[in-house]
Amino acid sequence: MGSFGAIILAAGLSRRMGDRNKLLLSIHGKPMIRHVVETYLSVVDERVWVVTGYESERIEAALRGLDVQIVHNENFEAGQPFSVRAGLCEARGAQHYLIGLGDQPDLTDGDLRALMAAHLAGDVQKISIPYQGSTRGNPIIVPAAMRKRLLLDQANPGCGKFTRTHPELAQHHPMTQSGFFNDIDTPAAFEAFKKSTTLKDLI
Repeated sequence: MGSFGAIILAAGLSRRMGDRNKLLLSIHGKPMIRHVVETYLSVVDERVWVVTGYESERIEAALRGLDVQIVHNENFEAGQPFSVRAGLCEARGAQHYLIGLGDQPDLTDGDLRALMAAHLAGDVQKISIPYQGSTRGNPIIVPAAMRKRLLLDQANPGCGKFTRTHPELAQHHPMTQSGFFNDIDTPAAFEAFKKSTTLKDLI
């Protein structure tokens, strides 16, 4: 089957959320980043690495007590690709890595298991990417064997540019679950999430 670990990106500046750090907003009574990380912990059989940067001490405090490995990206202001690189440099022990975002609280363990199953049913040597129409989602799944190639480009590390440059090394999996495509970047997005969650609870 192959073992899975996870790299969760939690280093961003949260600029579009105003004066609040989006990863610390309350989701089901706990900080968003903790909720997201717990979802990944429930499905992987290897370690979860959390890449921090902006307000790293507050993020680490929100994760206290969870069995995770913290990776601090000192270059977090340079953008997400450098957080991906930081995580890939540290992650060890698994055959495949889910690389996810800390601001996707709509993702469920069932969503993640569906993507993992699609990856294993396809070419496990390729990067798996969830898609809905022309929209690319997260997380993606990176085979451990791909790590060295992803880290070669020092100026543009990570997966985005790499998969666009080498489409033959990626496979797209159609996914209908909204969790893959919804992230919380703005106050409006957070309010919409809260409303949709309330409606689901009422059904």
